[in-house]
Amino acid sequence: MTVETQAFERAGTFQLAGAAEGEALVFSQPLSFWGGIDAETGDITDHSHPGLGQNVAGKILVMPSGRGSSSSSSVLAEALRRGTAPAGILLERPDPILAVGAIVAEFLYGIHMPLVVCDIGGIASGDRIAIGVCGDGKAIVSKV
Repeated sequence: MTVETQAFERAGTFQLAGAAEGEALVFSQPLSFWGGIDAETGDITDHSHPGLGQNVAGKILVMPSGRGSSSSSSVLAEALRRGTAPAGILLERPDPILAVGAIVAEFLYGIHMPLVVCDIGGIASGDRIAIGVCGDGKAIVSKV
């Protein structure tokens, strides 16, 4: 492991456990999956969001929190089913709505997407991020 990677590694708390790796897509504003993401494509469609037109598919989505509505859980579950969802999501604050969507997709489709609450400072769009599971069951987030 490089010094840069070691300096970045941090622990987090899983809302839904799992492992993933991908390019970070970082936003300073929360994003709603309901009306904000096209589940067929993974494109951000919220015209008031700075990420408009970007695609979340296969990325590690990094943002302070989700932004409702309760229907966001169904959009996330559908995007997971279609393969257009993020590979993982990192949040500063827990989000029960996104957790429900990820849990439903895991239960119905056997698709796992880690959802982690951690310090997201120091992560920039384009960074390669890995989410893993420590021996104690906590999340470990690092640049790779």
